Amino acid sequence: MVNWAVGRRFMQRFKRSLLFGLVLGLLVSPSPLLAAESPQALAPHAMVVAANPLAVEAGLGVMRRGGSAVDAAVAVQAVLGLVEPQSSGLGGGAFMVFYNAKTGAVMAYDGREIAPAGAGPDLFLQTSQTGAVQPMGFAQAVLSGRSTGVPGAVAMLALAQSQHGKLAWKDLFGDAQRLASGGFVVSPRLAGMIISPAPQAKAANAVAYFTRPDGKPYAAGDVLKNPAYAATLERLANEGPAALYQGPLAQAIIDRVHQGELAGSLSLADFAAYRPHLDKALCRPFRVYQVCVPNPPSGGAAVLQGLGLLEGTDIAKAGNTPRGWYLFSQASRLMYADRDRYMGDPAFITVPVEGLLAQDYLASRRALIGAQAGPAPSYGQPKGAPKLALDATREPGGTTHFVIVDPAGNVVSMTTTVESIFGSGRMVGGFFLNNQLTDFSFSPKNLDGTAAANAVAPGKRPRSSMAPVIILDRKGRFVAALGSPGGSSILAYDLKTLIAVLDWKMPMQQAVALPNLIARGETYSAELSLFAPDLVAGLAEQGVTLKATGAGEVSGLHGIIKRKGGYEGGADPRREGIARGF
Repeated sequence: MVNWAVGRRFMQRFKRSLLFGLVLGLLVSPSPLLAAESPQALAPHAMVVAANPLAVEAGLGVMRRGGSAVDAAVAVQAVLGLVEPQSSGLGGGAFMVFYNAKTGAVMAYDGREIAPAGAGPDLFLQTSQTGAVQPMGFAQAVLSGRSTGVPGAVAMLALAQSQHGKLAWKDLFGDAQRLASGGFVVSPRLAGMIISPAPQAKAANAVAYFTRPDGKPYAAGDVLKNPAYAATLERLANEGPAALYQGPLAQAIIDRVHQGELAGSLSLADFAAYRPHLDKALCRPFRVYQVCVPNPPSGGAAVLQGLGLLEGTDIAKAGNTPRGWYLFSQASRLMYADRDRYMGDPAFITVPVEGLLAQDYLASRRALIGAQAGPAPSYGQPKGAPKLALDATREPGGTTHFVIVDPAGNVVSMTTTVESIFGSGRMVGGFFLNNQLTDFSFSPKNLDGTAAANAVAPGKRPRSSMAPVIILDRKGRFVAALGSPGGSSILAYDLKTLIAVLDWKMPMQQAVALPNLIARGETYSAELSLFAPDLVAGLAEQGVTLKATGAGEVSGLHGIIKRKGGYEGGADPRREGIARGF
């Protein structure tokens, strides 16, 4: 005789166990990217991707000696500041996200420059001959002493290295010192910047540094020595970050920015007061991943908003087609409209990050994406949004990005900058000073009297588009990291690459090499020659007319994906970087 009660209990337990097994399988199964085989050669232990091979080798050398990813970052930055001075250096700032393989935590380090105590809302205003108060010309502002804020990259790296370094700080500068003393080969990109029309390239310090003994500018293939930089690095190695923030070097920076008609107000007190910011990274889910970026005033929140807008579309299914790029372009326009309105330093204004990333708000904004592109979208009204003026800050790109994974699995994704090409064009100690304060809005108020989110204020950090990214899977394991230079276009560059990697399942090298499209307002600026003609035509049918990108800073996307068997890297072919590991 069958005991039906026992049978029912057995079936109930079986169904529960089956459900449990299915859920457990979902939880422990690797992410699609982690499980995938790579079409490229993999580095089984560690990898560096940066904009110059000399910097990559310096980082790998540090890790071969037992150093961590953060140790390697110090070495990479020191070399980049020498061989790629148009992009970053000791006189600039940076944002970094760091993944701790042991704890699974992702931390955000903010080394953004700050405005001196003497800076006010009128920093870049001037009175014309007619008596009208108006913003000064951009080039005029960049070359002035007023453009330089307290540099933050060195202090930020020192903080991170004190927490996550394995080697002594003094042992991280050897490669950069040797290259500065013995000379390095000028790359084609640096040679092009030396003779570029950028006003900083014509500044007295830049001309003196980049002119050969025969009176001609250094060209690609020439060997350039920088003994002043070698001496600065020696002092930095022996004295720590204090070498830059107090004493003769800090005073030399202050003296230099006080020269000229539009003198800056930097002081030793400003240097002594500087502190990098450390906080948990800003992370949000995207499909089966967690995407982590720095907090405002970085551009990370805007990138997360772009992902949130696209998550509710069929962009993954559409792929690299007119439909896929149409969705990307419309989400980009919405992202930029909100970003230009609301982003700034949260220590000074209310930045409605939670409201911008709320699911109901994203859905309302996503609903504006129709079948055909219409007029430029206005900014939205997220919860907690203050009344602020539209910000028209200019953001030239003089920036670089690198990614490092060490043998322990720790990850650094860091975007670092002196703002424009060669910063302000002024040099001290063999390195260029930043012009980061021109990342503020030149006009503190709009015509209706409302305040700009990114107006100048004493001790304030200017808004940034820099957005280094680290991606985890649902179990908190590292999946990928990426980032780019490129001024305000960074947001579009990052978003494109994230969609290409996570939704279109492209290898990192293929993803970073994809054509760039920056959709902002009424303009669809694109690398037109790289888009297939049928894709361009398909977008035009949907109201998206691509216009060729003008001259200026292009992307420098660099990234790493964790694959089965090791790490796969991608270096932007538009620059001179490489991905290399061991």
